[in-house]
Amino acid sequence: MPALELPFSSAEYARRLALVRAAMDKAGLDALFVTDPSNMAWITAYDGWSFYVHQGVIVRPDGDPIWWGRGQDANGAVRTVWMADDHVRGYRDNYVQSLVRHPMQDLAAIFRELGLEKARIGLELDNYYFSAKAHITLVAELPDASFEEATGLVNRQRSVKSGEEITFMRRAAKITDKIINGLRERVVAGVPKNEIVAEVLRDGALGADGHWGDYPAIVPLLPSGTDAAAPHLTWDGRPFANGEATFFEVSGCYRRYHAPLSRTIYLGQPDDTFKRAEAALVAGLEAGLDAARAGNRACDIANALAGPLEAAGIKRGERCGYPIGLSYPPDWGERTISLRAEDETVLQPGMTFHFMPGLWMQDWGMEITESILITDSGPAECFCTQPRQLFVKTNEQAIPRPSDIGGPDPVSLDLG
Repeated sequence: MPALELPFSSAEYARRLALVRAAMDKAGLDALFVTDPSNMAWITAYDGWSFYVHQGVIVRPDGDPIWWGRGQDANGAVRTVWMADDHVRGYRDNYVQSLVRHPMQDLAAIFRELGLEKARIGLELDNYYFSAKAHITLVAELPDASFEEATGLVNRQRSVKSGEEITFMRRAAKITDKIINGLRERVVAGVPKNEIVAEVLRDGALGADGHWGDYPAIVPLLPSGTDAAAPHLTWDGRPFANGEATFFEVSGCYRRYHAPLSRTIYLGQPDDTFKRAEAALVAGLEAGLDAARAGNRACDIANALAGPLEAAGIKRGERCGYPIGLSYPPDWGERTISLRAEDETVLQPGMTFHFMPGLWMQDWGMEITESILITDSGPAECFCTQPRQLFVKTNEQAIPRPSDIGGPDPVSLDLG
């Protein structure tokens, strides 16, 4: 029977399905096969760590969607989706990682059963979770069907968040604030990075304000010193050191909804380069937030950011933001709109973005970012409450642990 504790109301799922079907009709599709786990969850509420095998959701112009995946994962589907059990279909386990058969053969049989063997079927072709072999197999199994590019079709319908979704993002933001507050307190010279990450993960899972925390779609990113020139490095066991900046890109997560944020901590006294970059970046952020208004365009945010940065002699060619909301690994972005000079998408109330103008220079880096909500009127609202600045910590050193000075190992250590 359908899941008893759905994250959202029945009306919310009906709203989403209607949006998808309208987009399908506009694209002339008889059916849509959705493989992005974020889109699967958005449509059906399915939630499980099963995206390493082939799975998906079939959407037709009428009737409830059909969840399809590995047989053992069908047990998770009947416990999470809003559809009845007869709309959950599982394939045999001998299809998994086999060189002699492929799960898409089972899916093709379902399409034939539904009378879709000659249909115009949309596929998310440019998707982490849909392989070249999957496409080849479907084409071979259904030679009379027409397979059409539908990457982003569902993602675009997710752009404007409902009130229910925004509530979840606010809860995620509370967790993000808790994580950042912990970092500001705990990060001192001499503490190994992995110990700090352990506390980040703990804070994230414990949640905030009575709401539990989910796992984020991206692990904590925290490069230091010259490594901060690279935006996507994770962590190791080296200790934090004086004279270095470390940016932390993290996100709280509540029921798969994210509110990512980046802040930079400098241990010691930053030089004038950092101070000038901080001032320009903060000015650019504030200009971009003011431009992030309903009726303006995505490019208006990027162009507003660019002014103060270019005035300070800082040129960055990368986009400065992307939509956020419900996501699964490996990315918490929605992969649609980009905050960059050539994207003229009109901003609408309810759109949510990670306004993310990281500075990754030749031998240093700095990130000060905001997760934002486009409101009905006025500038964007920031989900989190962190001061918009470079956090400077001077003359702070980790207290030696007993094991470091020959004493007994402690049972636990409070890094705060």
